[in-house]
Amino acid sequence: MPHSNSAGKVSFRQKRPALAFAAVLALSPALAYLPSAQAADDDGPGYSDNRLWASQMRDYAMKSLKSEEALSMAAVPLNGPGIDQSINADVPMSPGSIMKVITTYAALEILGPTHHWNTDFLTDGELIGDTLKGNLYVRFGGDPKLTFERLWGTLRELRDMGITRIDGSLVLDGSYFKTDGGFPAFKDNGNNPHAPFLVEPSAYLTNLNLMHFQIRADERGTQAWSTPALSEIVIDNRVTAVAEGPCPSRRSFKWEPVFQDGGSVTVRVTGELPQGCRTKTYLSLLPHEQYSASMIRSLLGEMGIVISGGNLNGLTPENARLMMKTTSPDLVTMVRDINKWSSNVMARQLLLTIGAQNRKDNENDDRVAGISAIYEWLENKGIDTTGMVIDNGAGLTRHGRITARQGTRILQHAWNSPYASDLMASMPIIAMDGTMARRLRNTGMDGEGRIKTGYLENVRSIAGFTRDENNTTWAVVGMVNNDPAWNGQAVLDRILYSLHFRPPTGTALSQATPGSSGRSIQ
Repeated sequence: MPHSNSAGKVSFRQKRPALAFAAVLALSPALAYLPSAQAADDDGPGYSDNRLWASQMRDYAMKSLKSEEALSMAAVPLNGPGIDQSINADVPMSPGSIMKVITTYAALEILGPTHHWNTDFLTDGELIGDTLKGNLYVRFGGDPKLTFERLWGTLRELRDMGITRIDGSLVLDGSYFKTDGGFPAFKDNGNNPHAPFLVEPSAYLTNLNLMHFQIRADERGTQAWSTPALSEIVIDNRVTAVAEGPCPSRRSFKWEPVFQDGGSVTVRVTGELPQGCRTKTYLSLLPHEQYSASMIRSLLGEMGIVISGGNLNGLTPENARLMMKTTSPDLVTMVRDINKWSSNVMARQLLLTIGAQNRKDNENDDRVAGISAIYEWLENKGIDTTGMVIDNGAGLTRHGRITARQGTRILQHAWNSPYASDLMASMPIIAMDGTMARRLRNTGMDGEGRIKTGYLENVRSIAGFTRDENNTTWAVVGMVNNDPAWNGQAVLDRILYSLHFRPPTGTALSQATPGSSGRSIQ
């Protein structure tokens, strides 16, 4: 799953048998709100009334959320019998991360699935023996995932050329993106400004701008280290090793960065760690330019290459010659990473790339240019964008808005896109992987849909494709905006469950084909 069928659409793999409701409750108490799988198979009231299914979902949402306005949803059958369903479908709602579906689908059609990002290493000097006499320029190309490993492999080429010294400066060129005044602030309620999901986009982005800290306990005590190993980052390890026992969760440890003059950071970590266990965390602690320059210097140092000069930011001279380059995986690979694991910074980087590639002469902000390009692309498809607010392309915003009807219209176009399979393959599979790995487990729906999820304070959302028992695929968008929204996930999961086991197919009369008698009922 998925694979292309003979009609060119994407089909889902054969579903597993549904479990009895008692087993579902025993194995997963969180699914107690769902109707039983057995009941779903029994003969019951039909959906001859177009409004009945939606009315049942509305009633359940009202009981769970205590509000008639908290749920907005729309569901449309794509390749089989079914009746369109909607609840508050034309009300603009905060979508959270399902906004990434729009950004990634737009990128596939605007940039193309084979789009790549290049990062070039150039010099204005000459090679004399084992020395590069001149500056080393790094011309960034907006790569959403320029990893530590790829940089290591590229920089190693210098050592393979016999270079052990660079007699010049390290100059970073981040001119690929234009940003006018930065980005709209996101007010986070998690009290951790260094969390990975808050990393902002940048032309200088490398390794998602993250430090990976690890601590391991053994008979010697505890050892702490970070990847990459940067000179500005010092670990103050106050974790104590204790006797062997169950390994504690990451929440059992406190990581406290202390920022010092000169740009260095001391990370103090406290807690207790049983022997044989390890703990880890990711933090974003340095500005993009400082992080990238420090990582490049660290990698070169490990290879025995010394840079005599300092770190600079500037433009690459026109007469600089290329030494080596690294090319990213294609856009399809990036889209999969963005949607499976809901990477905010990669989605925001993608929006800036759309802007950089489609920037008009009078535009000087690639975020705005990217949003304009997506609006124009949507409107060319006949999609009404009234009330839609894309903001940053990732959904990490309090200002973003979309209606459920707009969402399903976009999914209908995606279903018929030449890149439908690429988009669908990027979306989390129900009860199997990504952000859907733990949802709707033990319900018989494993693999029966590809759903992007959204999660913000007071926001829960879903968008994607799910298949019912009649093998009809539905485009579905659901958003809960409520204070609190913690039980919104249960409401959205019930929508997916009910679409699968009790789809609103209804009863409809259709005129028979010419030359035949009578009417057919479906």
